[in-house]
Amino acid sequence: MSNNAAIVEISQTASQFSSSIVLQAESKYIDVKSILGLFTTLVGGHSYELHVHGPDAEEAKKAMADVFAKHNLNVTVISD
Repeated sequence: MSNNAAIVEISQTASQFSSSIVLQAESKYIDVKSILGLFTTLVGGHSYELHVHGPDAEEAKKAMADVFAKHNLNVTVISD
């Protein structure tokens, strides 16, 4: 399974929400609605943190966690 499919699906899923959805990979912060940002970041077996803020944050967190899990990506959704 290619990473490209994961990147497109993550970005498309994020774009359905008005919340800000930011992926933290080590010291970098990437807007997951940006496919280009994901291409340069979503590599290897890193663990990632997802920061979600906005009016539909709860729904967004669940949807994003599902997409990451589907593609076997290790992400922790941060709750503030």
